[in-house]
Formats: sequence, C-alpha cells, structure tokens
Amino acid sequence: MTTLEGTPVRSGRDWTATLVDRGPFLVACVMLIALVAIYGSMRRGVFTLEELNIDAAAAMTLLLAATGQTIVLIRGGIDLSIGGMISLGTVIAATRFGDDAASVALWSVLILALGFAVGTVNGLLISILKLQPFLVTLTTWSILNGTALLILPTDGGHLPGWWIGFSYLELFGLASPVWMLVALVGFWFWFRATRLGIAIRATGSSDKSAFLSGVSITRINVATYGLSGLFAAGAALYLTTQTGAGSPTIGKDYILPSVAAAVIGGVSLFGGRGDLVGTIVGAMVLTLIGNLVFVLHVSSYWQPVISGFILLLAVLASSLAEKSARGLGT
Repeated sequence: MTTLEGTPVRSGRDWTATLVDRGPFLVACVMLIALVAIYGSMRRGVFTLEELNIDAAAAMTLLLAATGQTIVLIRGGIDLSIGGMISLGTVIAATRFGDDAASVALWSVLILALGFAVGTVNGLLISILKLQPFLVTLTTWSILNGTALLILPTDGGHLPGWWIGFSYLELFGLASPVWMLVALVGFWFWFRATRLGIAIRATGSSDKSAFLSGVSITRINVATYGLSGLFAAGAALYLTTQTGAGSPTIGKDYILPSVAAAVIGGVSLFGGRGDLVGTIVGAMVLTLIGNLVFVLHVSSYWQPVISGFILLLAVLASSLAEKSARGLGT
C-alpha cells in the first residue's frame, strides 16, 4: 500500500506477518532471558567475561553441529549422520594426530574434507535416488559409527597437550570459543545473503517454485548436506580439545540436541524459515538448563526432561506460526 505521494506504507497485515514469522525466535529469547535471570540469582559471577568464556566453551560443539543442522532444516531436510561424523572425527584425531603442528593440520584438513565428502554423498543419494533424508542419513550414521568402532573400540587415543588447551587461549579477555561464536555469526550474515543461501531458503519453501526459477535441486542438496558434514567434522575437532580423547559413540549425544537447538530458536521443521542467530539462542538455552541442573544439585536425568518440555513449547510455537502464516497468505 502507498500514499498519494507514492511513499510505501507498511500495513497492519505486514506487521502481523512479521510478528508471526519471528514469534518462535522471540519465545526462545524470552526463555533465554528467564534462564539467565534465574541462574544469575542463584550463583555469583554469572554476568562476567569468565562465565561467558565457560558457557561458550561448553556450547561450542553443539553450536557447530547445530549450524550444519540449521542449514539442512532450512532446506527442508534433516541430517542424522552428524552423529556418526562427530564420533568418527574424534576417533581419527585421537589415533592419527602427532605432537607436531604439521601432523595436526594435515589430519584436521582431512577430517574436514571427509565430513564434506560424506555430506556430499548424502545429498547425491537424496537427489538421484529420490530417497528420504531421514533414511539416507540414518544409514550413513550407522556406517560412520561402525567405522569409528572399528578404528577405536573404546574411548581413548592420544592428543597433543597444546591442542587440548585451545579453548583456554584468550584475546582481550575473551576465550577462543567466544571468538569462534563471533566468526559463526559473521559467517551466517554473509552466507544467508549469498546466492546459495538464498537458493537454500527458497528450495526449503518450495522445491517446485525453486526448480521453475532455475535452481538445481541436486546442487542445493549436495551443497546443503556437504556443509552439514563439514560443520559436523568441525564439531568433532573442537570436541577433542574438550575431552582430550576420541570416542566412537559420543556423536549420538549431539543429534537430537542439534535439532532441538535449531527448533527452539525458531527454525521451521517444514523448511524455508529460520536463522542461525535463533539456533545460537536455542543452544544457549540447552546449555543453561544443564548449568541450572548442576546448581540446583538435582539429578542430571532432569536435564533431558526439562529440555524436552522446552522443545515441546518451541514445536508448538513453530506449528502455530506455520498455521498463522498460511492463514495470512490466503
């Protein structure tokens, strides 16, 4: 709608649509603020750089895994294989890294390349064979997890001491995980404005419309799942700096939380809507739940229970947003 002078005016319907679209993200922000307030009232030093460094370090593995998952969910798919890739990545690092920087750099690049290659295979299988992403990535997860067990049947391995101390490096009082978080946000603001980022969102909204606009669905799937595998491999490398060992089964602990972080942050399970900033909020919500469980001295079994309730609220908010959006579109 415009005025007589031709100046565009945003209608009330536009504002309503915007509010509906951002509703799940706003709910996640309210959750995070509430958790921070509760946590801050129960423990001293919460609002300090030191606490920020600790929370960023604790959440970074999940954040990296959830970044790839976010891209896949916006595309309208899901990637279960990140669990196997994280496990395999930690195992390869723990059994192949030497004490010298050259060895670590070489194998890190190979692990990242492997992650991208696995994701590429997922994308090709989904596109060429017209298979469901859930089934393809579930199969890939099983293969990767089995391979990890063949390489290292139990937790262990060797990692150089300087590699394990990576998360303690600081610049201007901020530890390296905080700077990694800043880099992730910067990456996202760049990526979502690229032709690939726009095409992924468009394809997630409608495969048919994107195809008619000249978008290659196969190329989008390969790029989407390739990036997911790449970020999963990055999560594996970072995780080894926290655990100091490889684990052939640890990746399963990040599959559902990576989806939960994205959904809590407002990423649609139906594709086409969401943002990494929301995923970061969702990941911090899950991390703070763990902190509160620890501070309250209650059983750790309550953490998945509380996380499940919050995820349920997020799914309901997302579902209501989808229904409202369809209603506004008619």
